Amino acid sequence: MDDLEFCHCCKPTYGGASDNPRSIASKLLILAVDDDEDNLLLLAYALEPLGCGLITATDGLTALRKAQVHRPDIILLDILMPYMDGTEVVTHLKKDVKTKTIPVIAVTALARKEDRERLLRAGFNDYLSKPYMIEEIEALVRHYLRLPAAIF
Repeated sequence: MDDLEFCHCCKPTYGGASDNPRSIASKLLILAVDDDEDNLLLLAYALEPLGCGLITATDGLTALRKAQVHRPDIILLDILMPYMDGTEVVTHLKKDVKTKTIPVIAVTALARKEDRERLLRAGFNDYLSKPYMIEEIEALVRHYLRLPAAIF
């Protein structure tokens, strides 16, 4: 899934010419990062109703590069990944003027209270432990993207 820039249901539409790669997408853009491709597929399924563009990465280095190039509106970031873990990624993101204001949500199997506190101190805006309910991830993304609440 890492080779796909946008999921099949969220193809970007292109507007006017610009040198900024982020400005070509007319939709809100989500970067989902997890080293388990099944988790990325679940996220794509969970976020599909929002109608946002979706890009993915399966490691921290790729996530950092994609965040700097595409400047997504929100990042859903796993913690335990190869090459660079999620805590290192968020530290780099928050130091970069291009990415420091992007909300970053930790989506992780680390579920202890101490883990949550440590991740929030590291710079994450919010935290969601795995396994999560699809409604939980959708509600968090809606909150940070300021989208209207879902009607069930």
